[in-house]
Amino acid sequence: MNGRAKAGRFLVAVGCFILFAAAAVHCGAAYPKLSIALARSNLDAGVAAALRAIFLVVGWDWFVIAILMLIVAFKRAQLRKPVVLLCGAALLVQAGITLKFVGWFVGTDMILAAAVLTVCGGLLFERPAPTED
Repeated sequence: MNGRAKAGRFLVAVGCFILFAAAAVHCGAAYPKLSIALARSNLDAGVAAALRAIFLVVGWDWFVIAILMLIVAFKRAQLRKPVVLLCGAALLVQAGITLKFVGWFVGTDMILAAAVLTVCGGLLFERPAPTED
């Protein structure tokens, strides 16, 4: 394995670690606070339930994205580079949308850091030579 691939794997791994941490904080620490705030609000019960569900789904998605990136980054998968770059781009979009609607806070910092690290790591991966069928 060359130095570029090792550096790419390292960057993706660090980005995934940050993403795991963000998901854990999101689902473990922030969700109960959101749930209390929604219970005290005058929102319709259906809207409050939908917000709770969306909040948990976002955290779950971050876990799944991180696991997917780790699998393809550490396995010699033919689609390693495109999958990592696609997941990193998805995180960049999520960070951008969050910045637009919520602004800067520790969560956007973590998602943005994870996105930048994984995109940079994905760019270091070389495309594997095509195999003959």
